[in-house]
Amino acid sequence: MSVLTYPEAIGVGLLQGVTELFPVSSLGHSILVPALLGGSWKRDLNVSAADSPYLNVLIGLHLATALALVVYFWRDWVRVISGFVSSVRERRIETVDQKLAWLLIVATIPVGIAGLALDKVFRESLGKPIPAAIFLTLNGLVLYVAERLRRGGSGRRRAGEAVAPGDEELHPDELSDRRITKLSWTHALIIGGAQILALLPGISRSGVTISTGIFKGLRHEDSARFAFLLATPVIGAAALLKVPSLMGHAGDGIRGQVLAGAVAAFVAGYIAVRFLTKYFETRTLTPFAIYCTVAGLGSLAYLTLS
Repeated sequence: MSVLTYPEAIGVGLLQGVTELFPVSSLGHSILVPALLGGSWKRDLNVSAADSPYLNVLIGLHLATALALVVYFWRDWVRVISGFVSSVRERRIETVDQKLAWLLIVATIPVGIAGLALDKVFRESLGKPIPAAIFLTLNGLVLYVAERLRRGGSGRRRAGEAVAPGDEELHPDELSDRRITKLSWTHALIIGGAQILALLPGISRSGVTISTGIFKGLRHEDSARFAFLLATPVIGAAALLKVPSLMGHAGDGIRGQVLAGAVAAFVAGYIAVRFLTKYFETRTLTPFAIYCTVAGLGSLAYLTLS
């Protein structure tokens, strides 16, 4: 019999879908929440335990979250892919769509290389509750520092904000892309490279990406948009590389649970990205910084004293 139940799979699916996109670390929560709940959750959902099915479950959930991002941003991805194809065909990078496509490619390179080289090492050595609590606390501090040191304004819409001539008819997403494509190639590389920190359980992929984008001068809503677009190929590719393992012995007895959890992760991820794209138009990272710091310190105290 499987050691993973349907309620556990659905519960962690909902958790994954939300925390992957909220700047609070999905891996950190996937490690900490079962440990804090205790009982069968602690036993069944232990990512560092030998022969645990939990890591294989998380693979399926990550893929579902990536699919939620594709569905939400499908129009944007049509433009990005078209921009990439036209750029290669015409051997130029002139339009917004062409520049955005290459910015995403450049920003993906560092974490792609690091993920292949270091992912297993980080998960096996640091995929435990106490390190996750420490890194979650540090994640909160990173978000707070980003807000204190930002160079791109408050992230709140300003009344009467000027729009460049000819841009009045553009969709807000297209205006956002125009601002994003003002990034230099070096800045894109730095923003993408920040995702390497998310290999540490407790450090949020979206959190460090948004924070770095804000530090490099992007508005909150633009930085969040770039982070979500960037997360799609990163999360999706990492999951697809490991999905074949679910088709083998590693998936025996848990495929139904993985499917149930994946549906939950897809729904939660779609709702989360809809909420966050609106949230960052007028608000900041500060509430998430406070949450991560308090949750991290509280978890650390509980785990060390219990």
